[in-house]
Amino acid sequence: MESSITLPFWIFVLLVLTAVLLILDRILLPGFRWYLRRRVNRVIEEVNTRLDIEIRPFQLTRRQALIDQLVFDDRVTEAIKEYAREHAMPKEVVQAKVLRYANEIAPSFNAYVYFRFGYWLAKSIGRMLYRVRVGFYDDEGLKKISPDASVVFVMNHRSNLDYILVSFLVAEKTALSYAVGEWARIWPLQTLVKSMGAFFVRRNSRNALYRRVLERYVNLATRAGVCQAVFLEGGLTRDGKLREPKQGFLDYMLRDYHADIDRDVVFVPVGINYDRVIEDMTLVRKLDPAAGKRSFWFVLKTTGRFFVKTLFMNRDKRWLRFGYASVNFGNPISMRRYSEKNNFDLSQMDQARRYEQVQRLSHRLMQEIANVIPVLPVAMMSEIVLEHQSEWLSELDLKAAASIRITQLQEKGAPIDMAPNALEGVLSAALVMLEGRGFIEIEENLLRAKPESLDILKYYANSISHWYASP
Repeated sequence: MESSITLPFWIFVLLVLTAVLLILDRILLPGFRWYLRRRVNRVIEEVNTRLDIEIRPFQLTRRQALIDQLVFDDRVTEAIKEYAREHAMPKEVVQAKVLRYANEIAPSFNAYVYFRFGYWLAKSIGRMLYRVRVGFYDDEGLKKISPDASVVFVMNHRSNLDYILVSFLVAEKTALSYAVGEWARIWPLQTLVKSMGAFFVRRNSRNALYRRVLERYVNLATRAGVCQAVFLEGGLTRDGKLREPKQGFLDYMLRDYHADIDRDVVFVPVGINYDRVIEDMTLVRKLDPAAGKRSFWFVLKTTGRFFVKTLFMNRDKRWLRFGYASVNFGNPISMRRYSEKNNFDLSQMDQARRYEQVQRLSHRLMQEIANVIPVLPVAMMSEIVLEHQSEWLSELDLKAAASIRITQLQEKGAPIDMAPNALEGVLSAALVMLEGRGFIEIEENLLRAKPESLDILKYYANSISHWYASP
């Protein structure tokens, strides 16, 4: 028996689309997910054999599980009840807020993206722009850190490239988890940042409910041994000087810390400096209260022009234009030994006393960071040019003054990685950079700082100014 059925064309299209979706959902997507999981697991097995600090199970937990853990955390639940009572809101509405916060904060770490794509990207960008140097590296001290410890790299914040530079340099040691500001919450950067293990933070939020969710995530990650990177200053320096340390993240990490039973928390001071910070003009401009805000299109146009110009420049010219980017790693500080030496137990303290101890620790860490910030040629020459800003001096006079200053700083123990036989060439290159950017003027082979460039010269000189302020 043969018969035919006639269907409207739109129903036929609908049936075809439904069939394609079913094939994707039941056959193709499961196979693709299996293939990706297999590749990711292979990467995890490979990198864990060479990493000093292995990827923690917490980092490999499914993102939805992390979100649920945050939403139903005991302390978050208490905060939900309190917030609902204070604002006369149903608990369900408050819980929806918490769910939104948890979704915003929780990362979705992907080992394949981190070690295959992220490492390549960070290495390419870092080496494309700068001569990257690790000046001081306490390898023995880092090797003594227990593999079970929670390692926290604490560092100064000079540029948004800090994330890229440090991640690239410690990729052979561990996978870092960063707190990233809201500037990166744009598609597709947001997805990439989260897959690299970073989590977003509303830095100036006064919302107690949000702060509680953030606190619990940081505390849980620290207790789980996740290796983290923290900018103690809380934001980019605008005048080049080290800012006062913030205590918030340290307090989140160490809240209820039991030195006897919890895993050790080890802080590794990191000092970062650049011969050229790509955001320097923007940062210094923010110091002027009369300066108007740049429009979005101006920023986009300027960024695009900078990117294209840099991309098509050969490597030697880029390195001459951007100079050195240097990172120093200081001596690790064990929280367990620190608390024993200073005879305190954070878990037994009330909030005021605990915060006082955390504040002391933050200043100690900031001093350790200051001690390892690299002294770079442009910072040195900026300081010398500023010191003689009202005088016309020859290049030889400026380099002679810089040589004397380098000797003085070395006697103080400043981290200077300039070989004596290469010193003249390095200082000459620094002067060329300052001249090329229009910060100094030349007349009859004599040099002097341009009056309109004093602020930007101070910005670079201030990166090493703490060596003159300290005894």
